[in-house]
Amino acid sequence: MANPGAKLAANVEGDFFVDASCIDCGTCRWMAPGVFDRDGEHSRVHAQPDGEADTRAALMALLACPTGSIGSLARHPLKALLNAFPRPIDGPVHHCGFHAESSFGAAAWVIQRPDGNVMVDCPRFTIPLVRRIEAMGGVATMVLTHKDDVADHRLFARHFGCTRVLHADDVDGHTDDVETRITGRAPTRLADDLLLIPVPGHTRGSMCVLHGGRHLFSGDHLAWDIGAGRLTAFRDACWYDWGELAASMRRLADHTFEWVLPGHGAPCHLPAPRMAAAIRDLLGWLDRG
Repeated sequence: MANPGAKLAANVEGDFFVDASCIDCGTCRWMAPGVFDRDGEHSRVHAQPDGEADTRAALMALLACPTGSIGSLARHPLKALLNAFPRPIDGPVHHCGFHAESSFGAAAWVIQRPDGNVMVDCPRFTIPLVRRIEAMGGVATMVLTHKDDVADHRLFARHFGCTRVLHADDVDGHTDDVETRITGRAPTRLADDLLLIPVPGHTRGSMCVLHGGRHLFSGDHLAWDIGAGRLTAFRDACWYDWGELAASMRRLADHTFEWVLPGHGAPCHLPAPRMAAAIRDLLGWLDRG
């Protein structure tokens, strides 16, 4: 729980606050933008919640925060919200919440499927979340988009007995026990509704996951810039090769999707033609350097 004694001066006065342990992962800013924004290298409360919806969003962000940096001075009932994750996003797609500090606060997702649920990337191993996922049918497969966002993958794999999938180029000492390793740069069909698309750039083995031609889980390859109102990539967090990332983005433009569900930043939904146009705009930005 956040420490009122370490409350950042940039917070507006009132119930909710962010303390100095914030790592600037941005989770709260996309989960509750009416309450949180960025100030320098931290998040802050720019406006106290206005009504029930804002309060609920702020409390969900508090629970998701990977470092426990969000606090409230008032007592709020949290039990029902603990059971609100994974929260529905679109159809079978759910946001796990409970982000992990070891993944710098990256989001993880669950796709509920008749042929076995898929977890994309990994959250904190938290008992309320695990119980809810059990009630949804468990996890049959865990796809790790890249080596940064693996968090508590071993605990989830041990609990659910799921098969983990990661590109071979991103296997290291933290993931050397994954069961399935993807090789090469050609898209790999994991199931009729699941396509793995290698997108080297952010890391050598980064992959996107395309579900049903509708949902693209982009890891740290692609995200939505809320302020600019466009798709973007993270040049200052490109650990392998920026030129490779641009080439990967051009290959990604061959695929059709309506949602981008990133590791960092807000989910983005656009009709397929508009999403394709947004990708073309991004390619133009990349070409301009």
